Amino acid sequence: MASLNLTTMQQSNIHCVAILISIILSFCIANAETHYHQFVVEATPVKRLCRTHNIITVNGQFPGPTLEARDGDTLVIKVINSARYNVTLHWHGIRQMRTPWADGPEYVTQCPIQPGSSYTYRFNIENQDGTLWWHAHSRWLRATVYGALIIYPKLGVPYPFPKPKQEIPIILETTKFHVKSGDTVLLRIINAALNQELFFTVANHMLTVVGNDAAYNKQFTTRVIMLGPGQTTNVLLTANQPAGRYYMATRAYNTAQNAAFDNTTATAILEYDTKITSNPLLPQLPAFNDTATVTAFTSQLRSLSTKNAKVPIRIDENLFFTVGLGLVNCTRPGPRCQGPNNNTRFAASMNNVSFVLPRRTSLLQAYYQNIQGIYTTDFPPVPPVTFDYTGNVSRGLWQPRFGTKLYKLKFGSNVQIVLQDTAIVTTEDHPIHLHGYHFYVVGQGFGNFNPSRDTAKFNLIDPPVRNTINVPVGGWSVIRFVADNPGMAFLVENGHGKLQTVEAPPPDLPPC
Repeated sequence: MASLNLTTMQQSNIHCVAILISIILSFCIANAETHYHQFVVEATPVKRLCRTHNIITVNGQFPGPTLEARDGDTLVIKVINSARYNVTLHWHGIRQMRTPWADGPEYVTQCPIQPGSSYTYRFNIENQDGTLWWHAHSRWLRATVYGALIIYPKLGVPYPFPKPKQEIPIILETTKFHVKSGDTVLLRIINAALNQELFFTVANHMLTVVGNDAAYNKQFTTRVIMLGPGQTTNVLLTANQPAGRYYMATRAYNTAQNAAFDNTTATAILEYDTKITSNPLLPQLPAFNDTATVTAFTSQLRSLSTKNAKVPIRIDENLFFTVGLGLVNCTRPGPRCQGPNNNTRFAASMNNVSFVLPRRTSLLQAYYQNIQGIYTTDFPPVPPVTFDYTGNVSRGLWQPRFGTKLYKLKFGSNVQIVLQDTAIVTTEDHPIHLHGYHFYVVGQGFGNFNPSRDTAKFNLIDPPVRNTINVPVGGWSVIRFVADNPGMAFLVENGHGKLQTVEAPPPDLPPC
């Protein structure tokens, strides 16, 4: 066995390196901050479109307060529930490393905060910067309980693009923004809609896309962007047009056939800092079903070389999830019984399983405390029945099974998930969010996924990094990630949990 002999000079150099590393670590820790906030969830009268509505808000604001922090900081948010409904808050896109109980989905990582009670969320921001958002994750409260979450780079770390003169968070609501002629501004755009994908554009201005879901991308310029519910996009806009007022506009991208949707156009106003009294100019928006524009936009997204892990190449878990709507028989007539056939209602599903949330404890607590009878770990890794997913689907496959079924992943495994749209009831695009993770979108296409044909086309060099993906209408998306975040990951459009190894005990959580 060879021996290692160090000279006095070498030992001294190692000692100096150790001191330098210690100084750097101390500097990083010293510059990290802890931000304390108090959120009061309460009913508030809010005037919109000339009418006053009594809605649930945070601190009386709609949208709610904007949270700001730096990469490496800690957020501590005490939530006081002064409303009449149970509530939880989800920090959409935060990885929650070693703090899965702070993620927030109701009955998944915690029981809800009951009226008159409070709960404090505490979590660190690790290796993330960009635009995210927070929102209620209990029933329909997300419609009004939400706000921006902006993460700046660590002190001394620049953006990978020229520093803008101004940064503007935009949570697609009607408002007015002022800019100076010639300035370049960073628009942090958040789609806070419940279910609707949205086109966004600014009259007479081009948008340079620099980031999505708190991950930087290779820059490209476009007139229109598309965001699914929960997605965020950062764009640079240069005020290089004649001084005036210009509409920012957004409206729905809708793909489901014969399905009602909100076809209104929401606007904000970009106003140059001059005395202009003329009416704002309206932009031209794509048609509601313009899938070609959506495909052209998403196909340009490419990631930068970052500090994040490389794209997994060797796959340990190869999963195939069909996503779509089904129909179930109504037990009694009511407002939920609105299916296309008499006495039926819609039920979303993955692999023909429609997820059922527990009620007497959360999934994470059931795992920690070994409470039996809350869930099973038999969620199918592939569809129980193989069929022509985007063709004519047999009516025998239209009714999903109900259950609280999870899929267990080994910690550290490399995971690939194929997300396949189906033509059950109708094909449509599906927004899917994976809690606690960002992932690589290595491939997308139309029709049925064919591994022998489509795998060869995967982008394993610079695929976009997302935390929310839109599965194309009548098509598929393939995502990859490393299961490196212990806890309960929740893959959500219609609800599917994946259980992973858990390392740390939870704090006191709200009781059910």
